[in-house]
Amino acid sequence: MELPLVVGVDGSDSSLLAVDWAVDEAARHRLALHLVHASLWERYEAVQPSFSTDRPAEAVMAQHIISSSLERARLRDPEVKASGEVLPDDAVSVLLRAGPEAFALVTGSHGRGEVAGLLLGSVSLAVAARAVCPVFVVRSGDPIHQGTFGRVVVGVGDPTGDAGAVRFAVREAEVRGCALTAVRAWRNPAQEPVDHMLIADDAARLREERASAGLDDALREAAREYPQVDIQRRPVEGPAHRVLLKASAEADLVVVGAQRRHGHFGLQLGRVAHALLHHSECPVAVVPQPV
Repeated sequence: MELPLVVGVDGSDSSLLAVDWAVDEAARHRLALHLVHASLWERYEAVQPSFSTDRPAEAVMAQHIISSSLERARLRDPEVKASGEVLPDDAVSVLLRAGPEAFALVTGSHGRGEVAGLLLGSVSLAVAARAVCPVFVVRSGDPIHQGTFGRVVVGVGDPTGDAGAVRFAVREAEVRGCALTAVRAWRNPAQEPVDHMLIADDAARLREERASAGLDDALREAAREYPQVDIQRRPVEGPAHRVLLKASAEADLVVVGAQRRHGHFGLQLGRVAHALLHHSECPVAVVPQPV
């Protein structure tokens, strides 16, 4: 039985866009959808007078948020089985705790109370950096262009270490019926001394060939397992975060891996994933890679 797609909702415009996106994603994968709203009011319920029959305003608001989000999901696609619940904890803890029993987590990029102009909400950043399952972040500025470009992009850094991200990306391409573009950045250091332009050209060519070979290694198993997916390989010169940000402008989804070091409890995001979460022009999937 497939695990559900879990979506964090808080009633903000950003989370409602995430619900829309998640409904479509659940339909593609034929998954159940589970909406969760974090509310701390239950922790303080005991201080309410015992004779009071009124529900706290926070409880009413929490239930309204989950009910209206569920209604939105059902209206978007009645075929997707959707459920929801209010959980007594902070949003990050609720989502991280749901991770082990989720196909993936989905968040919007901003929540209630976020200061306008911030690049990414703290909840989305913390969840993407610490979850044990894949995390989709649907940025509030994204046009949610379903199938507009017909392309999923995956960033390949370490051909062996990014295997999980590659597999996840090729499956996304398969369920969407679109192409997968695998991008591997390579650098030609300007500081490297060369005595002749031909030597410089040879050095650049060698780095590009190595990047191309790295893509072949990373994609070999995926290509064998999903022969129906059109997999395109793109070694590109430049910093990896800039290369992928540029690619995001013509993609429906960008997938990157993020290493999870056992025993480390801080934010575990590399520079590439961090840059994409803040600046990508399409939704981003962060796939944890154990070290």
